[in-house]
Amino acid sequence: MSLLSVVVVCAIILLLAYRLYGGLLSRLLRLDPEAQTPAVEMRDDVDYVPIEPKFLIGQHLSAIAAAGPIVGPILAGVMFGWLPALLWILLGAIFIGGVHDKLALIASVRHRARSIAEVVREYMSRRAYLLFLAFIWIALIYVVVAFTDITASSFVGVQTLENGQVVSGGGIATSSLLYLLLPILLGLLLRYTKISLGMATAIFLPLVGLAIWGGQKIPFDLSTLTGLSELDAKKVWNVLILGYCFVAAMIPMWLLLQPRGHLGGYFLLFALVGGALGLIFGGKTVEYPAFLNWTTARGDTLFPMLFITIACGACSGFHALIASGTTSKQLRRETDAQPVAYGSMLLEAMVAIISLACVMMLAAGSPLLQKPQPNFIYAQGIGSFLATLGIPVAFAVSFGLMAFTTFVYDTLDVCTRLGRYVLQELMGWQDRKGKWAATFITAIVPLILVTQTMTDAAGKPIPAWRVFWELFGASNQLLAALTLLGVTVWLWKRERKPWVWIVAGLPTLFMYSMSVWALTKIIGRDLAGGVSLNPVPWVGMALVALAAVMLVEAVRILLETMRVSPPGEPVTAPTAS
Repeated sequence: MSLLSVVVVCAIILLLAYRLYGGLLSRLLRLDPEAQTPAVEMRDDVDYVPIEPKFLIGQHLSAIAAAGPIVGPILAGVMFGWLPALLWILLGAIFIGGVHDKLALIASVRHRARSIAEVVREYMSRRAYLLFLAFIWIALIYVVVAFTDITASSFVGVQTLENGQVVSGGGIATSSLLYLLLPILLGLLLRYTKISLGMATAIFLPLVGLAIWGGQKIPFDLSTLTGLSELDAKKVWNVLILGYCFVAAMIPMWLLLQPRGHLGGYFLLFALVGGALGLIFGGKTVEYPAFLNWTTARGDTLFPMLFITIACGACSGFHALIASGTTSKQLRRETDAQPVAYGSMLLEAMVAIISLACVMMLAAGSPLLQKPQPNFIYAQGIGSFLATLGIPVAFAVSFGLMAFTTFVYDTLDVCTRLGRYVLQELMGWQDRKGKWAATFITAIVPLILVTQTMTDAAGKPIPAWRVFWELFGASNQLLAALTLLGVTVWLWKRERKPWVWIVAGLPTLFMYSMSVWALTKIIGRDLAGGVSLNPVPWVGMALVALAAVMLVEAVRILLETMRVSPPGEPVTAPTAS
């Protein structure tokens, strides 16, 4: 079977879904192009800035589409076969992820661009608000843990390509460090000179390409420089990356995050376009089995583990934090939510499908599948696509690894900054000392986790990201469920129409049940041998407890609403308690 035909069919399905189901959502929500959005009403050209959707889409997409839609689909495809993963990406993005993102954005826009947690406080209770904030902070911690460790693994060791060429992890580290320097220079130029953004982009994008090429020439290999083992060198990189997160969460956004996000958007575009062109001209075929089994050798079952392994690309609770945190302050018109929120989710699904294609073209006995590392499978897949266009294989693979790392940086520093905001709100630390303390705690907890030496049942070391990926996925998907729960309560109170239960209620039920089910399996498996110092089962218990109490709170409020107001009559928000 042609790999291109599978991807083209998926693209057509997503395009039709954008027009049909996305359009239906817009009509049900009565999106009004004339309604004044917070970006217009509260414009200050700092936080509240109305932006044309063609620009806002790129900014929003680069913020939400990090490494999640790469790692999850590759892991799930290897575990269960590519067909279950592909079906979940398509159906999840259309009927759950896109709905989640669009509802979170509109809920925020219609409440003066407040966060989704604050919408929960208004329509549920202060208790639910605090529970939600606590859940968000824990979920953010495990996003940072998973992505820090998998990024560090890209900076050690070497990858020998089929043609005998070698791609050095130290070279990727050099390229990565140069890449972080370039946005700082870009930010300074844009702020203190009269250079236009277009001209600056034309200058800096070739410099990014030069950084990718030059990294392999001057590798920064910690193992060679210090004599450390690869495992210890990776731990040092974990410390350095989290140090970067701490700094990035404290410095002004114009100095690093905004210019880096701008350059990262081009990385995402080049990776998508390069993958598409490689599929068109490469003549690749599907080699990997469509379906492997319902249960893996490790004991992971397709239901529910598929739905938390692919934590992004189909649905992601993290998207609601971006939609209600920054995007809602920049939405020019309500109708722009269709391309910005729903459209970006479907584009992220295409990123996930291209990533899954990197597995689909592998033969079942490929050496890459022996101990699958998603970053290297993705890099070699993208490298293979780009090589069909005449790009040297070593450079193409380096580009794939750098693209992966770039997407991760977008996630890491945004999550650290958001974690600081949430912890400050929870603890009431609003002064300068509180800012430093909240950032330090948000960075130090992941540091403690990723510097531990993790082992499997046989006592062999395994990557920390692999240990924590399931917990990250489950917490992220449960965050999506709780967001959907909050917007379902909001919609029911405002609309009182049966479609609310179908459009928002059913996705809530599905995501909540799959996530809690997965967490209970993770807890049971990790405690099977008795009491353990492994934090995964204990954190899982805390997440389940928080989610259960919040569900009870939502049901209580909905029952009260139905008792005091008949269907069809909207009610006012309750008094926070």
